[in-house]
Amino acid sequence: MREEWINRIAIAWSNRTRQRQLRNVLDQYGSALEAVARHPDMISRDAIEHARRELDFIEKHRIQLYYYKDDNYPYRLAQCTDAPIVLYAKGDMDINPKRVVSIVGTRMPSERGKDWCKQFVLDLTTQVPDVTIVSGLAYGIDVVAHRAAIDTGVPTIIIPAHGLDRIYPAAHRNVAVEALNNGGIVTEYTTGTEPERYNFVARNRIIAGMADAVVIVESKTKGGSLITAQMAQDYSRDVFALPGRFNDNNSTGCNDLIKMQRAQLITSAEDLTHAMQWQTESKQPAQTVMVELLHDLTDLQRQLWEKLSVTEDGWHVNQLVMELQLPYNEVAAELMMMELNGLVKGLPGGVWRRVER
Repeated sequence: MREEWINRIAIAWSNRTRQRQLRNVLDQYGSALEAVARHPDMISRDAIEHARRELDFIEKHRIQLYYYKDDNYPYRLAQCTDAPIVLYAKGDMDINPKRVVSIVGTRMPSERGKDWCKQFVLDLTTQVPDVTIVSGLAYGIDVVAHRAAIDTGVPTIIIPAHGLDRIYPAAHRNVAVEALNNGGIVTEYTTGTEPERYNFVARNRIIAGMADAVVIVESKTKGGSLITAQMAQDYSRDVFALPGRFNDNNSTGCNDLIKMQRAQLITSAEDLTHAMQWQTESKQPAQTVMVELLHDLTDLQRQLWEKLSVTEDGWHVNQLVMELQLPYNEVAAELMMMELNGLVKGLPGGVWRRVER
């Protein structure tokens, strides 16, 4: 297995801008070793040596590895065709938490923006304590979101634009260290990778892809936050933006997102939980689903019904696909039929919940 991991790391490292194409090749051959054997020009000798050193570093520092074909890979991110082949992680975290909200924004926020972000995280975690906050540790809104999560005791995951042998910016090292105790750091970059400008754009797709919802807190007309919002929209994630005054330079990007209907207007945590249907629902007296509907369920629909009976919070469609080991299209089609019959309900972000009648 060590040689397989060396080849996985070498492929991902030497072809970072071609993750989508490489995934097609890996899917075809089933393993990195076989892919390299068939296509030796995929990687160089230097890449193999780099991967060997990287694996030594990983083993020494107890870094977790995630491969895009493995069951423990972040299932939300796995939906994205350009998701990294390999992820490196450090910390005490659930890489597949129940609910994930990514929060990003300007690096030079106003006091209003910072205060709103802190209050938003506090209110959100009060309403849905099982939420995880994701951001990029950058100056401004990113670090405010991480710090707010740490202070309220909920997990936070940092997505940096470099390897795990450094922290950038260095001024936020204490936040990163604290995050390791309840959350962690996840990156696609190997050691020695500098926080170059183009790495920040690439890492934004992980911030967007790992989330159920992305919240933009203050953004100018151009910037990384708007790139993240676009990526989130491409991945069919729910995007929310905090509005501002029309002449506030820090809010022009958010206002434009809302105006062009590329983001939902948000002013409170309740706006998000309501839109995502995460709010606590009043318990109604238990009623059984109509007997004739249950009687007419197909074998697969009955399996889905039983899976959805385990939790009131629902299951993501990809979780159901992995649990049942069936094609995505087949599972999605059966869920749609069950929804038409009033047995299940599709929620934002690809989550499905059983309907009690």
